[in-house]
Amino acid sequence: MQQIPNVSPTGRYTTLVPLIFILVVSALKEMFEDLKRHRADHKVNNSQTEVYEKSTFVQTKWKNLRVGDIVRVKKGQFFPSDLAILTSNEPNGICYVETSNLDGETNLKSRSSIPVTDEICTTTDSNGKRKLNIQAFEPNKLLSAIINCDLPNKELYEFVGKIIINNREYPISPENILLRGAKLRNTEWVIGCVIYTGHETKLMMNSLNKTILKQSYVEIMTNRQILALLGILIIICLISAICSVLWTQHNQAHWYIAELQSQVTANFFLILLTFIILYNNLIPISLQVTLEMVRFIQAHFINNDLEMYCAETDTPAMARTSNLNEELGQVRYILSDKTGTMTRNIMEFKKCSINGIIYDDENFNNLVEIIRRKQKGYEKVQEFLTLLAVCHTVIPEPTQSKNGSKFIYQASSPDEAALVKGAQKIGFEFLQRTPAKVVIDAMGKIEKFDVLNILPFNSDRKRMSTIIRTSSNKVKIYTKGADSIIQRRLCEQSLNDFSQTETNLTIFATDGLRTLCCAYREIPDDSYEDWENRYNRAILMPAASLDERALRDQSLNDLMSEIEENLILLGATAIEDKLQEGVPETIEILMRAGINIWMLTGDKLETATNISYSCRLLKNIQALESYHIVKDETLDSCRESLVNAETKLAQHPEDFTLIIDSKPLGFCLQPQLRPTFMELALKCRSVVCCRVSPAQKAEIVDAVKHSTSSITLAIGDGANDVAMIRAANV
Repeated sequence: MQQIPNVSPTGRYTTLVPLIFILVVSALKEMFEDLKRHRADHKVNNSQTEVYEKSTFVQTKWKNLRVGDIVRVKKGQFFPSDLAILTSNEPNGICYVETSNLDGETNLKSRSSIPVTDEICTTTDSNGKRKLNIQAFEPNKLLSAIINCDLPNKELYEFVGKIIINNREYPISPENILLRGAKLRNTEWVIGCVIYTGHETKLMMNSLNKTILKQSYVEIMTNRQILALLGILIIICLISAICSVLWTQHNQAHWYIAELQSQVTANFFLILLTFIILYNNLIPISLQVTLEMVRFIQAHFINNDLEMYCAETDTPAMARTSNLNEELGQVRYILSDKTGTMTRNIMEFKKCSINGIIYDDENFNNLVEIIRRKQKGYEKVQEFLTLLAVCHTVIPEPTQSKNGSKFIYQASSPDEAALVKGAQKIGFEFLQRTPAKVVIDAMGKIEKFDVLNILPFNSDRKRMSTIIRTSSNKVKIYTKGADSIIQRRLCEQSLNDFSQTETNLTIFATDGLRTLCCAYREIPDDSYEDWENRYNRAILMPAASLDERALRDQSLNDLMSEIEENLILLGATAIEDKLQEGVPETIEILMRAGINIWMLTGDKLETATNISYSCRLLKNIQALESYHIVKDETLDSCRESLVNAETKLAQHPEDFTLIIDSKPLGFCLQPQLRPTFMELALKCRSVVCCRVSPAQKAEIVDAVKHSTSSITLAIGDGANDVAMIRAANV
C-alpha cells in the first residue's frame, strides 16, 4: 500500500524494509529446517542395497527399487522396503530383526520365510550348511510366481496375502514380512521380494498420518490478540477516514486544501488506506518472529541442560519441537503411565504360587526336589515350569557372559524375559527357537517341542497361548494371562481350587508385584486337526475392506477363544518392577506446586494401589478414609460409590485419592456419569485408574481438558500410550 502514489503519509520503504527483514528471517529458519530434511531424505534414498539381476546380485540405490525385485539384505543393514521373506541362512529360513524405528522396542523379534520358497531357494552342502540356490531365481522358476496382497496400509502388525507357485496357493502371514525401517540382526543374510516401496511402505504410511496440530496457549492467545488489534485498527481507520472527509467538507475555505477536495471526496478508499498505513504500527509484525527465536534458543538451552542429562544411559534432554516450550511452565494436570515411566520396566521373577503354595528365592529349590522325588503334585510343578520355558516369543541370543549365563533373552516385553529367566533360575532353561520347534533343558534333560501355533497377546484378549506337540506325540495348549481372564476359562475342578491361588494373588499384589495366571490342557488329535483346519481357513479369509478385516479378526478371535476353554490351573507368577530413581520425591514436589497427578495403568487394582503408595501418590494406605476404591460392576452401584467418595472427600479435602478400575471407569466416562465423576476427580489430590485400555487413556485426557480448560501433560513410553499423548496439550 505504501507504494501507491499520494497514499502513504510516510516514506515508501519505512514498513517495507523491516517486513522484508522479518520474512527473510522466517524463510531462512524454514529453509534451514527443510535443508536438514532434504539431506536426510537424500541420504536414505541413495543408500545401497543388493538386487538380483542377470544371475547375480548387484548394488543399487533404494530409490531405484521396484515392486517384485528380489533383494539381499546382510547383517546390520536396514530393510530398504517392505519385503516378503523368501529364505535366509538360518535353519527353516528364520531371521531376527530389531524394530526400534517402528515401535520403539529394542528387543529382537523372529521372522520366518514362506516355507515353500525356503525349500526352493536353498540347498545343503556336504557339511550340512545352507547355501543359496541362485538358479531358483531364473525365469520359469520362482520369478514366475505371483504374490497377491492387500492394498498399501498403515497396519504394522497386519498383512494378508498369498503366493501362487505352479497354480498352487500358499498363505503369507505377518510373520513372513520384513518392514522398511527394521534392521537385520544375528542373521548373516536374508533374501526377500519387494512388495511395497517408497511412500507405500507401512513406515511411510504411518509417517503420512495427519498429525494433530498442537499450539501453545501463548500462541493461541497471541493470534487472538493480533486479530483483535486488526479489528481495532480497521475501526480506528474507518473513524479517522470518515472524520477526515467530514472535516474537509466543512473547511472548504482553506486555500491550501482546495486542490485536494475533489480527490478526497472521490477517493474515500484511498484515505482509508492512508490511515491504515499511518496506524499500522498497532500490529506487532515482528512478534511472531521474536517468539520463534525465543523458542529456538529455549530449545537449545533444554538440549544442553546438564541437570537433565542421564549419565547412566548417556541420554541428554531433547526438545523435538520448540512450539510447546512455554506450556511446560503452565501444566496443571499430569497424566502418566506407570510401567516404564514411574517404574523402571526392568522385571525380576520374585515369587510363584503352585498348588496353593507360595515359593520364592528361598525355597525355589523345593520345586526341583518335588519333581525329582515325584512327590504329590509334581506333575503340576513340571507343567508349570515347562509353560514358563515354552509359552513365549522370546529369542535366545548366545553370549559369553561373566556371570555364567549362556544366553541373553530378547523378548517383546520385559515380563516375558523375566518369566523365562525365572524358569532358568529354577532349572528349566530355554535353549533354542526355530519357527517350528523350541528346545529346553529341563533339569539336565534336553526336551524338544514342536510349536504348532502361537495365539498372540493383545489388549483385548489379555492372554497368550502356545500349542505344542511333545516328544510323546501329545498336543497341549499352554496359556498365561490376567487372572480375571484365565479364571473364566478354567474347568470346573480348577474353579473349585482357585480360591487359594486367588488369595496368593492378592498377597502378591499387596507387595506391589505384577501377576499372571498359568493354565494348560491336553487336546485330542482329532479335535486339534479339526480346529487347525478352521483356523487356517480363517487366516486366508479376504481382508481388503474394513468390514472384511473385522470379520476375519472376529473369526480368528472366536477360534482362539474356542480352544482356550476348560483349562487346568497350574499356578500364578509374581514379577517385581522397581520404581524409577527419584520418582516419590519428584511427585511430592509437583504436588506441592499445585499440580494434580493421575496414574493410568493396565495393571490390576491391588498392584496399582501399592505402587501409588510407594511413589507417594497415595498418602497413607492404612487410613481407609483418605482414599476410595471404585470397582462396581453396574452403572447404578457405580453412581452410589461416587456419592460415598464425595462424602469421604469432604472429610479429607487435602489428601484424598480416588482409585478406579476399568469397568466402572467405562461407566464414569458415559454421558450420564461423566459430570459427576469429573467434578469429584478434579477435587482429588491424585487419581489412579487401573486396567485401562489405550482408548480409555485418551478419553480420560480429553475429559480433563474439556472439564478444566487447563494445560495437560501426558507421559508414556509404549505404543499403548500414543493415543493419550496425542490427546494431551503436551
